[in-house]
Amino acid sequence: MLKQLTNRVYYMPHYSDTDRPALGLICGDTFSVIIDSGNSPAHAKDFLALVDKMDIRPVKFVIITHWHWDHIFGMKTMGFVSISHEDTQKKIAYLKTLNWDDASLDARVVTGEEIEFCRDMIKREMPNRDHLELKVPDLAFTDKIAVDLGGVNCVIEHVGGVHAQDSSIIYIPEEKVMFLGDCIYQDFYSGEWSYDLNELVILLDKIKKYDVEMYVTGHQHPKTREEMLGFFDDLTSIGEIVAKEVSLDKAVTAFTEARKEKPSEEQLEYIQNFVNGNRKK
Repeated sequence: MLKQLTNRVYYMPHYSDTDRPALGLICGDTFSVIIDSGNSPAHAKDFLALVDKMDIRPVKFVIITHWHWDHIFGMKTMGFVSISHEDTQKKIAYLKTLNWDDASLDARVVTGEEIEFCRDMIKREMPNRDHLELKVPDLAFTDKIAVDLGGVNCVIEHVGGVHAQDSSIIYIPEEKVMFLGDCIYQDFYSGEWSYDLNELVILLDKIKKYDVEMYVTGHQHPKTREEMLGFFDDLTSIGEIVAKEVSLDKAVTAFTEARKEKPSEEQLEYIQNFVNGNRKK
């Protein structure tokens, strides 16, 4: 069965071996909706097989958080009316014009349009892509919309961020749950993985204005409010310590002096991310 977060909210955990992101299910009294469509037809089928075993109202919509392959390749298989931000719709319309065979993927890595990690995961999840068919979302919104499922609502807001400028969050106010997709993650499509402090602060302000008790991200386990806000504070603090520094050694020294301790492995990665962001400016 799917893992249950609240009375009306379920999710299928992420699977890192083939970069399958977490998928969500919101159950209303009138109909249900799915959050993201999976990274392949097989991923979508696995999720739908679990949904079919549940005594819930029929699924009517699938909401797409952003354009990256691992969140959209199962959309055609799911077969429901799909909703996304207008920029997501445009990006997927472009992806639909591309070829996804090995040679085409390899060529896009060479030109920098695709990254090695995604190419390798696509090949691992879908060794054969002869019948892969992408679908452009049916409905698009500009800034923010709300969907009434009957007894529970989904508030969908475009928030952007460096990971994907089209990113949207989905908030379920009655359950105090938020699906973040990948919006809090690094930019990995423009060279070295990076964060930008100003962009991060703007993004987190949009997220923190909501009353949330549980957060679901694309590639981690769900986090409580305390855990997520603690992460946000630490990440922002690291960005402030790094400031405009473009030397990793100097940034690590600044961190050690400010915190009175050496950075953990995870903190060192974030320091490098902010340094990389500064180098791109």
